Amino acid sequence: MKLYLIRHGQTDWNVAGKIQGCHDIPLNETGKMQAACLAKGMEKRPVTRVYSSPQLRALETARAIAASQKVEVEILPGLREVEFGEWEGMTWKEIQERDPERYRRWVETPAEVTPPGGESRPQIYERVGEAVQTILREAQGDVAIVSHGAALVYTVSYMFRNEVGPHDEIIVKNVSITTVEYDRETGHFRMVQANDTSHLPEAVKGRGAESPTLTF
Repeated sequence: MKLYLIRHGQTDWNVAGKIQGCHDIPLNETGKMQAACLAKGMEKRPVTRVYSSPQLRALETARAIAASQKVEVEILPGLREVEFGEWEGMTWKEIQERDPERYRRWVETPAEVTPPGGESRPQIYERVGEAVQTILREAQGDVAIVSHGAALVYTVSYMFRNEVGPHDEIIVKNVSITTVEYDRETGHFRMVQANDTSHLPEAVKGRGAESPTLTF
């Protein structure tokens, strides 16, 4: 079984470098074109189900895939973006300047530090883990999972928590596809391809804000 982990298309906040978190920001025009290119690129990756975060930028991206694959979008709340609390609406540079010590500790030891008013690592792990397990129980074939930059970092970390090697820094680009294979007999995940954006022409690659690399 293959799981295609996909980040949503570009938004205006991506271009501005702002952390979106819980804010329901829609795709911008570039993001809509990216979603169309993604749907075309997914045609060679047929799926039986498309799962999505409930947030608009992910839903718009997921709907483009689902329309092409002739399936319905299924919403999983556990795939929503990480809640960054008071950091939302700020850039990483602004956070480093305004809250340097907490930011440094959060990047180095995210298990021990939570953005003010945001989610803790155990809370995020619990919900993304439940989402992954729901998908594994329900799906009978390959699936597309549309989520967000930080949420996907935690999703990959959850999948490979018992495996050797780092997998926490790979999901960074808008409408990137990371392919993970799951073996039902062994319960193991295998990374097939990370952060593929070959379906995007240069004209619509755009620029998306990236989450900092987290140490798990």
